[in-house]
Order: sequence, then structure tokens, then C-alpha cells
Amino acid sequence: MAHYRSSRWKQERFRRYLEKAGVLDSLTNVMVTLYEETEKPSNALEFLKQRLFAEDPDTNQVEVLRVELEELQQKYDQLQEQNRELKNRLLQYEKASEDAGAQ
Repeated sequence: MAHYRSSRWKQERFRRYLEKAGVLDSLTNVMVTLYEETEKPSNALEFLKQRLFAEDPDTNQVEVLRVELEELQQKYDQLQEQNRELKNRLLQYEKASEDAGAQ
């Protein structure tokens, strides 16, 4: 009987934690939205994921940062290539001036 009380107490603590963090409200709102859908989605789990994270500004920011990272990576690659080309040209001019100075 003591084990049952301990387990029940842990469940209650966990429920209060979820409630305090706003998880229960979010889940309830998404479940109500799914319930009220006239045409139920074929993939309920995907629907829940989209609705749970649709209002999360971090999700949108992650996508913006991902695009920015791709753009910066491309620019970095271009600059690296440009740097190699300029170094090669510089070496050619240095060799040409050494050859001219040796004559």
C-alpha cells in the first residue's frame, strides 16, 4: 500500500510540474483543435507536431538561422576560392619579379 501512495505522489508531482510549465495547456489546446477538425488529418501525430511547434518562435528562428548559415557557408567557400586564386596570382608576380631581378 505504501508503494501505491509513493507512486501516486510522484505522479501528482509530475502533473503539477507539467501544469506549471504550461505543457498541459498546450497539449489540451492542440487536442481540442484536432477534435474540432471537420476533416481529420491522415497523420494525427504530424498534425500534433505542427500545431505544437507552430507558435514556437524558436522553431521559426531556427529556420531563419539555418538559411543564414547556408548563405554564409556559400560566401565563405567563395572567399576561400578567391583567396586561393589571389595567392596563386601573387606567387606568379613574385616569381616574375625574381626572374627579372636575376637577369
